[in-house]
Amino acid sequence: MTVQRTVFFVSDRTGITAETLGHSLITQFDGLNFRQVTLPFISTIDKANAAVERINRTGQEEGARPVVFSTMVDESILAVLNRADALVLDFFATFIGPLEQELGLKSTHTAGKAHGVVNEAVYTARIDAMNFALANDDGVTTRNYGESDVVLVGVSRSGKTPTCLYLALQYGIYAANYPLTDEELGRETLPDALLAHRPKLYGLSIKPERLHNIRSERRPDSRYASEEQVRYEIREAETLFRKYSLPFLDTTHSSIEEIATTVLDQMGLSRRFY
Repeated sequence: MTVQRTVFFVSDRTGITAETLGHSLITQFDGLNFRQVTLPFISTIDKANAAVERINRTGQEEGARPVVFSTMVDESILAVLNRADALVLDFFATFIGPLEQELGLKSTHTAGKAHGVVNEAVYTARIDAMNFALANDDGVTTRNYGESDVVLVGVSRSGKTPTCLYLALQYGIYAANYPLTDEELGRETLPDALLAHRPKLYGLSIKPERLHNIRSERRPDSRYASEEQVRYEIREAETLFRKYSLPFLDTTHSSIEEIATTVLDQMGLSRRFY
């Protein structure tokens, strides 16, 4: 029987930092089913009291203390949260003190600095990169490849689009992607539009079984989703990658975050903002 524990991510802003760090920690514990609840914008004492009531009620109903990951700048609000009948782990309280001591500076204690629009240039760079990824998705156009940082190449549904969007959103990378079609795979050569930008090409592959499942959800019982077709496409795509010495990655067991980081690392690209 799988035991369930509820995990709350509580923040005075969006909760993204608490979610990211907290999720990284709970994934290290197998055999538990974590129900994850985010409580964003807990920015007043009243909201903090309401959050504590909800946390306590959950513990009473489930018969197990919830785990709370928080990122609270306001110490008075954190003090309220600490009264919850739960394991409360506040990332700022854990790390800000030692950092202040080491750096010889007091922190600004400003809420939302990690994810707020604190730098107009960074915000603009993020939006421009996102617009580039959307405008150059799925081989719709190749005329902008000269402006790209990387062009992801692979068969349909191998993870190209979400990886491009993540690279743009998180790193400001100008990422385009191009799907290899039946016709192009049959010619056993990369299209001229790709050859002209060969140093920017990065291949994405995937296990046939996984691709068959993905395509079957989209177009069940079609040639496009058949095991024979997906095996052919993947085999020919990887042959092209090797023929032109293109770096490529099997995305079957990788998250979008892992794929994007691998592309960044292997292509020697630097993120445009933090």
